[in-house]
This record gives sequence, C-alpha cells and structure tokens, in this order.
Amino acid sequence: MATDSPIIIDQPYVPLLKRRLPAGRPRSWYVTHNRRLKAMRLAIALLDSGVYRADLADNEKIRRTADLVGIHPPSDKTCRLVRDLMRTRR
Repeated sequence: MATDSPIIIDQPYVPLLKRRLPAGRPRSWYVTHNRRLKAMRLAIALLDSGVYRADLADNEKIRRTADLVGIHPPSDKTCRLVRDLMRTRR
C-alpha cells in the first residue's frame, strides 16, 4: 500500500521496554546474545555518524564511537561482528 503523503513523526523515538532474558540457557548463549546487541548498537551509531562502509570502520574508530555513545569498549571479536553487520546486505 503506497501513499503519496509523507509520514510525519511528531514524537521522539522511544525504545521498547526491556524484558528479562529467558532462564535456563547456557552461558555462551547469553554472551553471544549480548555481543550481538552491542554490535548492532555500534553499527547503527557508525551508520548514523556517516561511516557506511565496513572497510572504513577499523577497531579504533569503532571503539571511539562506543566511547561517544556511552558503550563499554568492544573486544576485537565484537569489532569484527560490527563490520560483518555493516557488510550484510539483505
């Protein structure tokens, strides 16, 4: 359904309420889950700051962006995941 009129956003973005993670999973599942969330937040922050290509996002730039956004510095593994998310085309 296509409309010709623009969508007007008059309210600021409000994130969804956080829910508790499901209990009973192995620790590795929680570590991977939190790493993916962190990588996604960092990828979005990089895209918002104008870094659109993964090859322009080195570990240092990702860590500087994390500092600006208020996220703990990511590990090398998380930095790799950020670049992988930026490369993915769906």
